[in-house]
Amino acid sequence: MTTTKLDLTGLKCPLPALKTRKALKSVPPGDRLEVHCTDPLSVIDIPNLIRETGDKVEITARDEKKIVFLIEKLKGSEKKDVPS
Repeated sequence: MTTTKLDLTGLKCPLPALKTRKALKSVPPGDRLEVHCTDPLSVIDIPNLIRETGDKVEITARDEKKIVFLIEKLKGSEKKDVPS
């Protein structure tokens, strides 16, 4: 299992969620994406994104300066990300 790190510190909503969605597309199933954010709204936006993609947030760490998400890419995810 490989973990790819994505540093989104300093970016404001909606960029952390948009960049996380884009990065998840290149992560193979079974691997992880570790996302570092500073935007307080990411604690809402990133979990909502993960519910949409069908992936799994394994760990969410938060301190006074940074929020860290560890997202596992699941097989068959992105099923709801189909153009209409």
